[in-house]
Amino acid sequence: MSQRPSPPFIPRRTMLAAPMLLAAASGYAQEGKAQAIAGVRHVPVYAQPGRFGGWPANFGLWQWGDEIACGFGAAYFIKTDPERHQRDRSRPIVPALARSVDGGETWQVSAPASLLPPAQGGPQPQQLSQPMDFSAPGFALTLRSQDGKDQPSLFWYSLDKAHTWNGPFQFPSIAGRAIAARTDYLVLGKREALVFVTAAKQNGKEGHSVCVHTADGGVSWQARGWLGAEPAGFSIMPSSVLLPGGRILSAVRVKLDDHTDWIDLWASDDQGLTWSALARPVPFSGGKSGNPPSLRPLPDGRLIITWGYRGEPFGIRAVVSTDDGKSWSSHWVLRDDGGAWDLGYTRDAVRSDGRLVTLYYWSPSLFAEREIVATIWDPAGAGGSASSDG
Repeated sequence: MSQRPSPPFIPRRTMLAAPMLLAAASGYAQEGKAQAIAGVRHVPVYAQPGRFGGWPANFGLWQWGDEIACGFGAAYFIKTDPERHQRDRSRPIVPALARSVDGGETWQVSAPASLLPPAQGGPQPQQLSQPMDFSAPGFALTLRSQDGKDQPSLFWYSLDKAHTWNGPFQFPSIAGRAIAARTDYLVLGKREALVFVTAAKQNGKEGHSVCVHTADGGVSWQARGWLGAEPAGFSIMPSSVLLPGGRILSAVRVKLDDHTDWIDLWASDDQGLTWSALARPVPFSGGKSGNPPSLRPLPDGRLIITWGYRGEPFGIRAVVSTDDGKSWSSHWVLRDDGGAWDLGYTRDAVRSDGRLVTLYYWSPSLFAEREIVATIWDPAGAGGSASSDG
């Protein structure tokens, strides 16, 4: 297993964030000795010769009881530089959707034409003029960035449980900065929602997480609050939850350099206007620039984060909190039999029986097609104790 580096030195240019990081020190989890979760089952979702299934976290997961829909990219496989994704960059990443109506036991995969971006024959993006109803029973929203540095991010919405989609619609830049949108949103009311996206830093590089608000069903969007000071590396790909008391938590993927990465947790008590650093649930997320977190509340009140561990042994891991995110357990291992570093981008659904369905991309070896897999497991096996090393 890769060794966890010491907590990184905070450069002077990021010292504005230092008080928040110090305040969060008591929430540093111990990586300790990773423990295996018993009784996990790995269910195939998508595996096609010549294709690269990847990145569920970029596309989103939606759930209605035990019906689960999860987006992913169906790219084309090619052997290439081992430090890069094994995909053919001359061919498109086709938006695909996996659906299960039995809590993740079986899956059907489709490629909805209504989700095609303009570069793949979809319609040109429009400005949304009629407000979305976020409270509609079958509502789903997906936000995505486009290929190309200066291309705006787009969004689509569905009112029939992700079977058909309306869009694409243009998502605005924030404070004059380009947006690399992935799907992470919280519904506050019929016309009110928060979305969490990654904005370019002031120097144009990736990236800084920001909370964005709409009160008119998505017709207009306003920046609400930045998650901390601008990072020295990046702080991207938020995964957010609304706690029963109204506090919002957002977990982010953080990279300082090619060997130093972790997952931070931010908290807001004013619906995203201001943010404070709450904890560092994963002080080292595996290397290779890390992996995005998937933060979910459990029926018993605990919180769980899953992510792809890109250090050896390659796999999928989880940490658990019993105190609303203030402290976190050591690593729990869903699997550690990966054949390559290029994996993860988890999304999670909670079944009616309390089990978790964790979706991610996966490969048995470096120079092989990537697959989408769902791991079904009981989070009760992750125990309840949390520890800190602050």
